[in-house]
Amino acid sequence: MPRRVSGDALRRALARPRPAPPGRWRPPRLWLFTDPVRLPDPLAAAARLPRGAGVVARGVPVPLLRRLAALLRRRGGTLLVAGDGRLALRLRAGLHLPERRPAAGLLPFLRHRRAGVPWARLSLAAHGGAAAPRRGRRLAADLAFLSPVFPTASHPGAPGLGPLRWAAAARRLPCPAVALGGIDARTARRVPSRAAGLAAIGALAGA
Repeated sequence: MPRRVSGDALRRALARPRPAPPGRWRPPRLWLFTDPVRLPDPLAAAARLPRGAGVVARGVPVPLLRRLAALLRRRGGTLLVAGDGRLALRLRAGLHLPERRPAAGLLPFLRHRRAGVPWARLSLAAHGGAAAPRRGRRLAADLAFLSPVFPTASHPGAPGLGPLRWAAAARRLPCPAVALGGIDARTARRVPSRAAGLAAIGALAGA
């Protein structure tokens, strides 16, 4: 098993934003994924992120989610709520769509998005198959989280895509792809350069 690497080096490496084309949304380069088991309270980890980083909130209780949203607003960050469009609207947050589960409140969220609401960003999960590219084109997604690039503790025993297959799958997506799965300060060096950013749970959860 790879040794655990502190998230400090990962946070420092990605603190400086990349330039973006004029008029285009520049998504954060570093994303924290919450997890009901591995990271039930993400506030401390989110507070350690560089300013402007992002959080994808999965299974976070609503009172805690409100505090997380307030923290990210103060720090110029981005919050994506997984699987609940109405909750995302209430929090003035973006929506993250899991690949294998339906999202509640998708249509109201899409109506706000089509009306030009600037914070109604839409991301989706992708795992290298054909479904995510089709869905991304249909919904005009802003961002995809493509995983697992490397073996990960979230799915013990499951193989990672590896850098070459990850890059090939990213090319098929109609939006920028963020690398997720097994990311730490060591494996981040092997992520293909076309990645729009990196996302992690364990590497960013510790002190």
